[in-house]
Amino acid sequence: MRYSHKLSDAVHILAYIDIYHDQSLASTAIAASVESNPALVRRLMVALRRADLLTTQQGTAQPRLTRATKDITLLDVYQAVTDDGNLLHVDDKTNPLCIVGGNIQETLREAYQQVQHAAETQMAQITLADLITQIWTRQRQREAAKPTE
Repeated sequence: MRYSHKLSDAVHILAYIDIYHDQSLASTAIAASVESNPALVRRLMVALRRADLLTTQQGTAQPRLTRATKDITLLDVYQAVTDDGNLLHVDDKTNPLCIVGGNIQETLREAYQQVQHAAETQMAQITLADLITQIWTRQRQREAAKPTE
């Protein structure tokens, strides 16, 4: 099974743009933080721009958030970068002649819809501001834990 890091990387990009707003915001600089390539960063930034979470100007490396971090939810970012919007996927290739294979798909779809709804409800409660606050808190803890010379 392959995992997608799109949501994680997209949140990373938005947090980076907010935190480093006075420094270089070139895709190469952001990519160095994500430990990815600039092309991936640019693709995610296009998706974020289409979702009206980010504004960019061709020819400049000055992307900006379109709204305050307290007004951008994890759900907003998730919806911007996910292809089909579903967290969980049902295997559509099962044996219809089997009791389990003939009924598992619809059974799981119903259960997965409940999980999807719960996850989206929770994601709507988490803001980019909340995540950035946690990033800064963790950074201060890391700095406090460093041995002094």
